[in-house]
Amino acid sequence: MKNRTKNKSKKRSSKASLIIKVGLLLVASLLICATAYGVYIAKQAEHAADSAHEELKGRDISSLRDEKVEPVHDNVSVLFVGVDDSENRGQGSEHSRSDALILATLNNKTKTVKMLSIPRDSYVYIPSMGRNDKITHAHAHGGTLSTIDTVEKLLDVPIDYYVRMNFNAFIDVVDALGGIEADVPYSLHEKDEFDRNSINLKPGLQHLNGSQALALARTRKQDNDIERGKRQQEILSAIMEKASSVSSISKYDDVIKALGDNMKTNMTFSEMKSFLSYLSQGMPRIDSLTLDGTDDMSTGVYYYKLNQESVDEISKTLKNHLDYNKTSSNLTNKNTDKANAVGNDATENKNAQ
Repeated sequence: MKNRTKNKSKKRSSKASLIIKVGLLLVASLLICATAYGVYIAKQAEHAADSAHEELKGRDISSLRDEKVEPVHDNVSVLFVGVDDSENRGQGSEHSRSDALILATLNNKTKTVKMLSIPRDSYVYIPSMGRNDKITHAHAHGGTLSTIDTVEKLLDVPIDYYVRMNFNAFIDVVDALGGIEADVPYSLHEKDEFDRNSINLKPGLQHLNGSQALALARTRKQDNDIERGKRQQEILSAIMEKASSVSSISKYDDVIKALGDNMKTNMTFSEMKSFLSYLSQGMPRIDSLTLDGTDDMSTGVYYYKLNQESVDEISKTLKNHLDYNKTSSNLTNKNTDKANAVGNDATENKNAQ
């Protein structure tokens, strides 16, 4: 009896030992796979970042900065430029109009973000053109550099980094993440990115694919540029939230490919990785900002005339968030002073609509 008991005990011990060994082997295998995948993703990301990297000629740092900032320990700003360079609408990425402009400031100490949408029809002074016009025309006239100079002139805030994306990147990223959750404010009927098929959405919170999210980001038929800017901020936040979730880790490969093929930025791979600190404790707090103004059709051409008090207030808010105290009186917005130029430019601008 004692021998039988000992044998049974040995068998149980052997089985338990085998289970533990198999368990440890599985855990080790998973760790190896996870590490290998992490290395693979890192290599893919570095390759995509290298492909997307672009230095603008004559601009190492912002003219409003004394020295180059580093996102690993400095407060920085990023200008997101969305362009439509499709065959139907665009003329190449550097000659297309900017369809979306979002300026984000990031505070390294508080790990917070302030996000400002600039309406595409805002009537502002464009340095590369030497006159006032819609801000969307800055990119068509002088590409990314002209857009950056115009935004800096408008807000007197340094632009440290830029990210220029076309609509293909937007669609592919959303699709790679498996779609996003977004609130549709009203029944929406828009053409798709090819201006062929119709995108039809009902009001309410919905799960959207890339084409549907783009339609929501672009529409302004039932409201205006201000509301569209708010939607674009909400969609960008939804993309960031989805990308930061654990469930999206396995999808990073497709996301990286989408960005690498359709994005240009002056960030290096090392600088991009620095921004991951903002996601270390989940989604950062994002405050949305808007520029007040009025619709203007006095010349027969639509403009969004910015309220100078609103521009000054937004400028102050962004500077405080960046802890940027440098004053530059020669870089204040000349929108109000040049208001009389609208009439002179109206005929020329009609041809650009």
